[in-house]
Amino acid sequence: MTLHIPFDNSYATLPGGFYTRLNPTPVKGADMLAWNTTLADELRIEGTDPTVFAGTTVPDGAAPLAQLYAGHQFGNYNPQLGDGRAILLGEVIDHHGKRRDIQLKGSGPTPYSRMGDGRAWLGPVLREYVVSEAMHALGIPTTRALAAVATGEPVYREQGALPGAVLTRIASSHLRVGTFQIFAHRGHIDELRTLTDYAIARHHPDVDGPMGLLKAVCAAQAELVAAWMSVGFIHGVMNTDNCTISGETIDYGPCAFMDAYHEGRVFSSIDQTGRYAYGNQPRIAVWNMAQLATALIQLFDDKEQAVEDATAIVHAMPELLQAAWLRRFGAKIGLADATPDDQPLIEGLLSLMQTDGADFTNTFAALPTDTARDQFTDRDAFDTWHTRWQVRTPDPTLMAHTNPQIIPRNHRIEAMIDAAVAGDMAPFHRLMTALATPYQATDTDLHRPPTQQEIVPATFCGT
Repeated sequence: MTLHIPFDNSYATLPGGFYTRLNPTPVKGADMLAWNTTLADELRIEGTDPTVFAGTTVPDGAAPLAQLYAGHQFGNYNPQLGDGRAILLGEVIDHHGKRRDIQLKGSGPTPYSRMGDGRAWLGPVLREYVVSEAMHALGIPTTRALAAVATGEPVYREQGALPGAVLTRIASSHLRVGTFQIFAHRGHIDELRTLTDYAIARHHPDVDGPMGLLKAVCAAQAELVAAWMSVGFIHGVMNTDNCTISGETIDYGPCAFMDAYHEGRVFSSIDQTGRYAYGNQPRIAVWNMAQLATALIQLFDDKEQAVEDATAIVHAMPELLQAAWLRRFGAKIGLADATPDDQPLIEGLLSLMQTDGADFTNTFAALPTDTARDQFTDRDAFDTWHTRWQVRTPDPTLMAHTNPQIIPRNHRIEAMIDAAVAGDMAPFHRLMTALATPYQATDTDLHRPPTQQEIVPATFCGT
């Protein structure tokens, strides 16, 4: 069936200073490794063509471009970043009337590649496919994966020659805090105002002006980070160029889900100081919003008043984060009406888990059963906590809907990638099937934490 994508492009109508128009770089082959039929239907895409999703053929109605942005990377400002290995093909309006981006990752060099080859190898492509779709199944706002295509060309990295691939990523948009930062930093106020108006119309049409946008993004990011923490997710690279205006999770590079719980857990190979550790994510979210505020302040003539208003909004964010965290973790221990008085109860369990190295996912999943104490070596301490908890009459049905049985564990993803590189996609498809229903106990061997030999201590950026 001939491919038809009902493009309805808006970002491409913005001034040329927002992007560079160019086509993806053609590749040797186009072998469709994974195709998300359900998502394609949702996007009103008919048929398929691997050469389009490999970047070799440009479909009718597309407006290919690489987006410009800047960003703070590990706290240091980089004045120009941009899509160094991605091309936005265009946008569609899905069945729900929502505008969605269609982007190719690994589609070749752009003016923003910074000496890179603009390509991706198979491992990071399949990692992002699996983890982003798992996040969607968990009900957490995220970009989605539409297709993974093998290019038939090698990609050269430190490990040597690796099989090349392209991921088709779907997002509510690819607007980032860094998109605002670049125009503010350059003093391009007209472009900054145009971008702000565009972001409001696309994502937060009910808000009033730049401060309304800041408040809405703070709220969205607070909910997102609390959701991450409730499933033990560590983003790994919360730079401002990876922080979306829509409130979606984006860029699954050195990310990971915790096995044994520890609030200081770090997996990213490039996070040498623990800046983006699990427990630091709320603080970094606030820091990122302060950078957005700094950019938006440039739109106001009365800078002193703007600083005062923006400061109040950003300073209110920790309370939003705490409320979202309490609601999420309260539900995880079966409390639909958790109050601040319940926080010591939640933190008491987490403290026991950290002391004993208990598995985050399996401990919460086992709470409604008699097997939860088996996650602990100090079972007397758990029994004492359990007695306190039972006084609150927890709801097991609520826990069943808030505590996943399965997550995309690092060791399973690495094993899947190794198999795919060897030509075996069966582990990929098995993972995808199990992760599509994370609150059901199927394929229980996939629930198992890694053995000592299977532990993956670090994850790496997909570039």
